[in-house]
Amino acid sequence: MQQLLHRGAAMMQHREEALGASWDDLKLFLACAKYKSFRNAAEELGLTSTTLMRRIDRLEESIGCKLFLRDQSGLTLSDEGTAMIADVAHMERHAFNVFRRASRSSNDTFGTVRVAVTEGPGNFWILPRLIDFQKTYRKITVDLRCAMEQADVARLESDIAIQLEPPTNPDLIVAKLGRLHIYPFVSKEYEDLYGLPASLADLKNHRIIKQSAPQVDDGAYARVLGLKSLEGIVGIKTNSSVGALYAVERGAGIGFLPTVSIALGAPLIAVDLGVSHHADLWLTYHREFRASERHKIVVDWLKKIFDPRTYPCFRDEFIHPNALVPMMTAAREGFGLTGYVAATPA
Repeated sequence: MQQLLHRGAAMMQHREEALGASWDDLKLFLACAKYKSFRNAAEELGLTSTTLMRRIDRLEESIGCKLFLRDQSGLTLSDEGTAMIADVAHMERHAFNVFRRASRSSNDTFGTVRVAVTEGPGNFWILPRLIDFQKTYRKITVDLRCAMEQADVARLESDIAIQLEPPTNPDLIVAKLGRLHIYPFVSKEYEDLYGLPASLADLKNHRIIKQSAPQVDDGAYARVLGLKSLEGIVGIKTNSSVGALYAVERGAGIGFLPTVSIALGAPLIAVDLGVSHHADLWLTYHREFRASERHKIVVDWLKKIFDPRTYPCFRDEFIHPNALVPMMTAAREGFGLTGYVAATPA
């Protein structure tokens, strides 16, 4: 009897320790499962690898099982970890829903709305129009975050996101805003110094400005140009859309940029090589925000300023950049700005 009592007490103590497992540690478990290494997860979380490993050790000890198999290649979920991850992810989704509901009321028309968007559309398209938006909705603060890294709306990294890849999370509402058409451009200075390539084969005599960043198809350059490799023709590589435009404008080489760049007044020359590329823009937000008035206002405004019927640069069909310029004149004058800030001094 005494042994049974001891055994029951030990089991009860283990249950209490497991129930006392820190929610913060469970979130760390999800991050490690996502990034498959302590180092990568620690960098994303702003922790040291040692701290992260110690907290995962503590979590494993509190629940009484190993969650990861660890080797030189990284982390692999154990059978127990695989069985547990769906439940923890479910807990996280519900926790985020609590915070989302707490951050809005059904009729709120004031407060902050966080919008994450890739650099080019954010800086050169949304920001100029945001000035006019603020004149109408002075009690709504739009926190515009322009970066190539994709924000996870489901995990509250942003309220609304405009991204190049459609999310698959069923909790999110997804709508296609439009299409970016990518075309080769140079500056007048570059044309005067080096001329324009007459064909794809002539590219070996020129230099390309290449953007390499999250959400950018890194293999698209060579694939669209029909080349096995870009070795020897990339002059500058950057992770920044703004940096790529700046380099092209300053005459550093040929850049593949959205056609909207020239349509809004960037002093660039289209290079007709018979090739183009496109990337769709997707707007996404959580279903919980359908009941938030300020979020609905911002969503409707974003759909309006990317409407392909008003702004032909976002249509699915390709329109040559030179033909876009007169088509976009009315759109540019419609909000009182060119929508483009020159990277070079006037």
